[in-house]
Amino acid sequence: MDSSHTQSIVSALPKSVKIVEVGPRDGLQNEKTVPLDVKVELINRLSQTGLRHIESGAFVSANKIPQMADSEQVFQYIQRAANVSYSALTPNIKGLEQAIQSQVDEVAVFSSVSESFCQRNINCSITESLNRFKPVIALAREHNIRVRGYLSCVIDCPYDGATNPKHVASLAKQMLDIGCYEISLGDTIGTGTPLRVATMLEAVLAQCPKESIAVHFHDTYGQAIANIYQALLMGISTIDSSVAGLGGCPYAKGASGNVATEEVVYLCHGLGIETGVNLEKIVEVGRALRKNLN
Repeated sequence: MDSSHTQSIVSALPKSVKIVEVGPRDGLQNEKTVPLDVKVELINRLSQTGLRHIESGAFVSANKIPQMADSEQVFQYIQRAANVSYSALTPNIKGLEQAIQSQVDEVAVFSSVSESFCQRNINCSITESLNRFKPVIALAREHNIRVRGYLSCVIDCPYDGATNPKHVASLAKQMLDIGCYEISLGDTIGTGTPLRVATMLEAVLAQCPKESIAVHFHDTYGQAIANIYQALLMGISTIDSSVAGLGGCPYAKGASGNVATEEVVYLCHGLGIETGVNLEKIVEVGRALRKNLN
């Protein structure tokens, strides 16, 4: 490979990336039971690694996701670092009100590109889910809380098969228009490959600014790092990941863990991209967590 080719790759890559750590929420919601003190210790340790965004809980129905039923206590007991944003998932007004009481820095709402997945995950159609967000976003705005949007099944759906990239682009644009500041595109069952990711992102970036797009890959077939590299080459600079590769999705059979934060940091540092994260510290947190969860 000649140096001019290497140079063109380097110039395409972002200089720095924002890593959104989703382990304490997306990771732990797939574990059967996790004691409160383990969750609090995990977030406290993650806060010392240089991460700036930690998704720390979810204010959702305890019947549907019992693993997140103690989110209020989690926010009560964590030691908040001054420069870290602690966020939570809030699907409705009730969840947002709990999040406000818990002094959450940022909240997230979620929908899917797949009708079947939307029905199984949040018991409503895609259109209904978008309409549900509107009052949540309006109330969050009143409290100066930023709202992030999640879109699942952006590559494939376990029920509906392959996803149309134009459909992903249209929904991402609608969520930005409603008031989300950033949309995280989730390859929920981890079937994406770099070419399919490029096709999907091409459609999305034709309608949405790259600064407002994040990627969220599951590593079911070992493609997550390759897919992140593809996204980086296309100018995406926000990546969701989970320490120790924890996670999956309770509504997507066969979805394995999220891409590991350690691997993302290693990739970015190897490409000369700044993350602000200390690799040794994050590896250590992952090791301790594995031990705690056996």
